[in-house]
Amino acid sequence: MKNFGEYVGRFGDVVLKDNVRCLQMNMGYVCNLSCRHCHVEAGPDRQEMMSLRVVNDCLRFIENSDINVVDITGGAPEMNPNLQALIRGLRRLKPAASILLRSNLTILNEPKYARLPAFLKENNVDIISSMPCYLEENVEFQRGKGVYSQNIKVLQKLNRLGYGGAGPKLHLVYNPGGSFLPAPQNELDFAYKESLGERFGIMFNNLYTITNAPIGRFRADLEQQGQLEGYMNLLADNFNPANLAKVMCRNLLNVDWQGRVYDCDFNQVLQLPIAAGDSYIGSITAQGLAGMPVRLGNHCFTCTAGAGSSCQGSLDNKAG
Repeated sequence: MKNFGEYVGRFGDVVLKDNVRCLQMNMGYVCNLSCRHCHVEAGPDRQEMMSLRVVNDCLRFIENSDINVVDITGGAPEMNPNLQALIRGLRRLKPAASILLRSNLTILNEPKYARLPAFLKENNVDIISSMPCYLEENVEFQRGKGVYSQNIKVLQKLNRLGYGGAGPKLHLVYNPGGSFLPAPQNELDFAYKESLGERFGIMFNNLYTITNAPIGRFRADLEQQGQLEGYMNLLADNFNPANLAKVMCRNLLNVDWQGRVYDCDFNQVLQLPIAAGDSYIGSITAQGLAGMPVRLGNHCFTCTAGAGSSCQGSLDNKAG
């Protein structure tokens, strides 16, 4: 199998932590769905959930840093009872910070969470919604039967609240439905807006294309189909050295439900914490991470292949 470290070395480059501007918080692996491409293998049977103690340690870390983006993910982060306390704490500490909530949308269709969208709007929280395709068949192949219609209802509700228009931002996320790279982000953005707008009157700000990482359920699926080696070769053959300057791990820090810190959420799944003696969020500072080497592995081909991939979409339009 091709080695990512060797590819990086060919270009005389190293991947080091820069000034950390984004903290990505995984609130836990519990989720109402069990999507086949989920790299954290979230689902209804998972029990892991971030405690209020860890939330407060994350807030203290943010207060003493230059972080201006907090990216809240899961599982379904809405299912963590400490979510609203986190958002209120963030708004007190950093009123102008960008707060992102990653949602599978269907959770917001459940009565227990019916009032959450209004709370998110009041606190100016942008929503990044997983929508692996604008066609029903492809969405339900990845996410399960009935998910597509629920997604449409929630998107329409968010539009009525002002999301995707005059209110906070609403972004959608596309993941490939198999062992191939995403199509160009601008082309898919146009296709999504045309289809969802004409058929359902749905508006959103941007579409993000994210390449599937060969870990978690997606890796297991590739292995079962005998496609893992072919997919790894596809990623390596499309390695783009220009992406090394843009990869998200340079400016992002990821923290799991227990407060352990990683260079990205893929490293979290692989249990590769940052290269520090103590990787707990309450024991480190953002300033102390600058210049630290990012922990790399062959899964890093995911972010450097083709147009590049990050949690906020293609790297094509990002400055180096």
